Amino acid sequence: MNTNQSASVATLVEWLHQFGSLVEQNKGYLTDLDSAIGDADHGSNMARGMTAVLNQVADPGAADALFKKVGMTLVSSVGGASGPLYGTFFMRFATGLGDGTEVTPEALVSSLRAGLDGVISRGKAELGDKTMVDAMTPAVVAIEGSVASGESLADATRAGAEAARRGRESTIAMVARKGRASYLGERSKGHQDPGATSTTYLFEALAASLDGV
Repeated sequence: MNTNQSASVATLVEWLHQFGSLVEQNKGYLTDLDSAIGDADHGSNMARGMTAVLNQVADPGAADALFKKVGMTLVSSVGGASGPLYGTFFMRFATGLGDGTEVTPEALVSSLRAGLDGVISRGKAELGDKTMVDAMTPAVVAIEGSVASGESLADATRAGAEAARRGRESTIAMVARKGRASYLGERSKGHQDPGATSTTYLFEALAASLDGV
C-alpha cells in the first residue's frame, strides 16, 4: 500500500459538496421513488439536510470534529428515518478519522466500516431488507478489499461506487422488511429503494472527490 497516500479534509469537504449536488439534482427522483413505497419525502428531506450541512463546512478544521458536526446537523435537520440514519453514519464515521487534516487509507476504511456498523445498529437492518444497507454494505466491502490489495483511494472508491450501484439495483426485486415500505409486503417488490439510491450517490460522490488522489 502507498502509505504516503491520504485524503485531506478539503477533499472530504468536496465529498460533501458532491453528495449535496447529487441529492439536489435528483431530489425529485428520490421523492418519486419514495412515493411508491414510503412517505414521498426522501428527496426533499435529504436536500434540506445537505443544504444545512454545506452551510457548516466553510471552516472545516479537524476531520473528526467536522464529521461529528455533519452527523449532528443531519439528525437535527432531516425528517423521517433518513436523518437519524445518515446522521449516525457520519457521527460514527468521524470516530476513526483522528483530529488532524489528513486521513490515511486505513483510517478512511475503518471510518466507513464504523459508519456502516452504526447504520445497521440504528436501523436494525441487514442485507436483503431493501434499505440503504443493501447499497452501503457492498460499497464498504469493496473499498476495504481494494485498499487491502494496495489500490489507490481513487480506484478503491470507484469500486465502492460500482458495488453500491449493484446493491441499489438489487433492491428492485426485494420485498421490504423494514420501514414504511414493509407495510406493503409483496407490493414493495419491483420498486427501487430510495435510501439505497441516495446511498449510491454518497459513494459516487466519494469516488468523484477522490479522483486522482
